[in-house]
Amino acid sequence: MGEIRASTVLPARREAITLHTADGLELVGELALPADRPPVATLVCLHPLPTAEGMMDSHVLRKASFRLPALAGVAVLRFNTRGTTSAHGTSQGEFGGGETERFDVAAALEYAEFGDLPHPWLLGWSFGTELALKWGLDPLVEGAILLSPPLHRAGDADLDAWGGDGRPVVALVPEFDDYLRPAEARERFKRIPQAEVVAVDGAKHLWVGEPYVRIVLDEIVKRVAPQAWPLPTEWDGPPAKSQ
Repeated sequence: MGEIRASTVLPARREAITLHTADGLELVGELALPADRPPVATLVCLHPLPTAEGMMDSHVLRKASFRLPALAGVAVLRFNTRGTTSAHGTSQGEFGGGETERFDVAAALEYAEFGDLPHPWLLGWSFGTELALKWGLDPLVEGAILLSPPLHRAGDADLDAWGGDGRPVVALVPEFDDYLRPAEARERFKRIPQAEVVAVDGAKHLWVGEPYVRIVLDEIVKRVAPQAWPLPTEWDGPPAKSQ
């Protein structure tokens, strides 16, 4: 048995995937599945702002894919939105300011649907939360988990749509966020009566530090795979790797 560290990569079935958008682009992605069982739920990850180095490999999303298939039986689908580059490659197209990315969100959900991936939840981080709120109210989606939501591009009408729909929305808001801090977040998210705003003491917008990553992953699993909550901090299964 060993401690799960920032660099730990737990066993999973990982495959490179290509998403096809309705406007003719190919997007680079990866699907991580539990190694030895069907998934119980699915995270469709929407990464931070690509013009500020956000990508599918941004560290919280990468660590979700490294840990959650093994620890919680959760499938993790990550991809680069249009024009975004990471170690996995570059998606076609160019940054659309959060507008043409509607096709990217739709392509990811279509992939989940045709791949029979169960109980898809949107997991957005920063810019990705804007995509989730603006374009994620698809019938397939179970709910949305929002990390560091700035609420810049997503406006009151988007919040009202989620509020009227009733599906769960969970916002994890760092105490020292650069854009939206807990007190203001609670006010803004009142437009979604069912929304939970979880303030995370000491955290910043980028969730740097293993203690904050563990909090985020634990809060995610509490919603999407509660039978696996709380997550263990040690691993006693097949050999883990380091990234």
